[in-house]
Amino acid sequence: MALNPKFCSSGRNAAIDAGLAVIGASGKFRWYDGTQPTDADTALGAQVLLADLALSATAFGSASAGSATANSITADSSADATGTCTWCSFTTSANVRKLDGSAGTATVNLVLNTDSIVTGANCSCSSATVTMAA
Repeated sequence: MALNPKFCSSGRNAAIDAGLAVIGASGKFRWYDGTQPTDADTALGAQVLLADLALSATAFGSASAGSATANSITADSSADATGTCTWCSFTTSANVRKLDGSAGTATVNLVLNTDSIVTGANCSCSSATVTMAA
């Protein structure tokens, strides 16, 4: 098999829906400092939780054209800690990480207007989309 697989749109949609379903009901969108773990199964080390945003009961809509968009995300009205946000994670309601991504101000998965988070600050996310390349 070639090293450059290309799934059809329905295959990408099914993969995204299955991957996001593991978040379950009322998951969270958490922002951290420090080094992003190798994958979402790797335990946290010294990373500090900066912000903890709540996802809707149904976190994402159904995938279409290889993308799924998050439903409403509730802001964290009081950030947990001060630090530089370098990565993020979608978790279950019990804080089990299921999907991690990079964070910062450009060329990352979570683009922030500032990656400097301050304890007590309001942290919000206006939209989130998960995409699988064609």
